[in-house]
Amino acid sequence: MGTFLTVSELPVAGRKVLLRSDLNVPLRNGEVADDFRLRSALPAINLLREKGAQVILCSHLGRPKGCVLDELRMAPVAARLSELGGYPVAYATDTVGTDAARLIEQARPGEVVLLENTRFHPGETSNDSDYASELAEWADFFVLDAFGTAHRAHASTVGVPDRLRSAAGPLMEREIEMFRLLLEDPPRPFTVLLGGAKISDKLPLIRSLLPKVDAMLIGGGMCFSLLATEGYEVGDSMVEPDCFNSLHDLLRSTEADRLVLPSDVVTAPELDATAPPSVVNISAIQEEAWGLDIGPATAKQFAAVIGGSRSVFWNGPMGLFEWENYQAGTRTIAAALAGSPALSVVGGGDSVAAIRLFGQENGIDHLSTGGGAGLKMLEGQTLPAIEALERWA
Repeated sequence: MGTFLTVSELPVAGRKVLLRSDLNVPLRNGEVADDFRLRSALPAINLLREKGAQVILCSHLGRPKGCVLDELRMAPVAARLSELGGYPVAYATDTVGTDAARLIEQARPGEVVLLENTRFHPGETSNDSDYASELAEWADFFVLDAFGTAHRAHASTVGVPDRLRSAAGPLMEREIEMFRLLLEDPPRPFTVLLGGAKISDKLPLIRSLLPKVDAMLIGGGMCFSLLATEGYEVGDSMVEPDCFNSLHDLLRSTEADRLVLPSDVVTAPELDATAPPSVVNISAIQEEAWGLDIGPATAKQFAAVIGGSRSVFWNGPMGLFEWENYQAGTRTIAAALAGSPALSVVGGGDSVAAIRLFGQENGIDHLSTGGGAGLKMLEGQTLPAIEALERWA
């Protein structure tokens, strides 16, 4: 993998800089419901302000599919960024129109203008050449700090770097550094902990990483497809029969001994937050039961493996942690990881949300803003946005 320019290598003082951040945050009742990504974006904004740049900030929000949707406007993001940063963030109601032009013209060094949702323009996701050129015309330099979209070949991530001298922002630098370390030279023993609902989403990662890890711990809904492949009764738990042939081959591979599956799980008689939980051995899951968490024996075993590791990557919760009756497994893992001396990297929105819900973020070395992008990197794939940056090195 190559290298790229950083902000310190761009003469940004008194110049206009287009900064692509990942400000794709959940909104509730017209306000930002979770500002983790905004807080992660602030160091790049502040660095450019301190260097005297006029900061033109852009991001997508949700999936409007090229249409203007009032519920996905960036106004609440601008308001929350202004509160977090302690300075005004001017909000433009378009990305390449007259309002953006007016605010950018008015902006002085150290000031910030946030453009409207880039995905309101149909040319964003298609990496339309004209749209990329229009965005690039606003600025003298481009800084990419949106790791969460680095696997997307969009106009604001790969089109603009074809037209402006470009550098990685501090968050982008840190994300790439951490994932390259895990991929190329992780401190050993290296443990990967995977959860979440669908094993189909993680199969390429499992195949790619299994030969490179010392242990791979599997929990969450995805473990039930593996257990079903092994012949266990899993009741009404989530399974993906289309994956059974691939999983059978995986479980018979030479590295299968590195896979660690649950020995017990927490089940419910129905899919309901108030349903009474039952801890059962994996050989005793009832026909109509729902598996919703790893059991206490499994959580203890996984925690012990984490405690003996020197690097750990975690993606995907161990169960339905949003429901209090089924959060013990994820809570135990979060505490074990935060308390471990291992280098710890947590990726994926649900895993990061769990770490923050249980108040363990201070014990984690790196909370990644990019779920899909991090997985693609660990699969060994080249990310289009990183490739675009490397052309300027």
